Amino acid sequence: MKSVQGTGKTVEEAVENALKKLQLSEGDAEIEIESEGSKGLFGIGSRPAVVTVTAKPEKKNIAVEFIKGVCERMGIRITVEETKIEDGYKLTLRSDTTGTLIGYRGDTLDSLQYLTNLVVNRNAEEYTRVMLDSENYRSKRQHTLERLAAKYAKRASETGKSISLEPMKPYERRVLHATLQNHEHVTTYSEGEEPYRRVVIKPR
Repeated sequence: MKSVQGTGKTVEEAVENALKKLQLSEGDAEIEIESEGSKGLFGIGSRPAVVTVTAKPEKKNIAVEFIKGVCERMGIRITVEETKIEDGYKLTLRSDTTGTLIGYRGDTLDSLQYLTNLVVNRNAEEYTRVMLDSENYRSKRQHTLERLAAKYAKRASETGKSISLEPMKPYERRVLHATLQNHEHVTTYSEGEEPYRRVVIKPR
């Protein structure tokens, strides 16, 4: 990690000068005050404020290091493929034990993703989203949910009865709502409390 020292009449000025050298914002740096300085007496014996400013690791690198560390403790060796997305990064995990990484309906993958986002955005001024995927699970799950939505929308339309689906995670419910939002014969809404909140498909 790159570090520089900054000096100034005040600590604030010293920090500002050091940040300019690194071309960083304060949120992307770690700041250590070496000396708060002294005005001296009538300007005699004055000492400048001194700080050391260190660039924080890139959030992408923090995420990769954290995931690899967690997987190592789980006894899983992985490689990570990085892709830039609009509001952050998509990290694709590859391993010989992919099923363990994904878990039942993506539970392990979702937990890893949640923890990674907590670590990456700790004390950060600007939120960076980290999405984890493995074996194209996210896309496959979305297609499964879209087919499920179409199937139950057809049944609700034909029977004239509302259908309450099993509890799902928020992002899965969003897929169902989005899939059927312009459907001619049904509408959707969510009911219940987390983690048992579910989608209801209702005939119009």
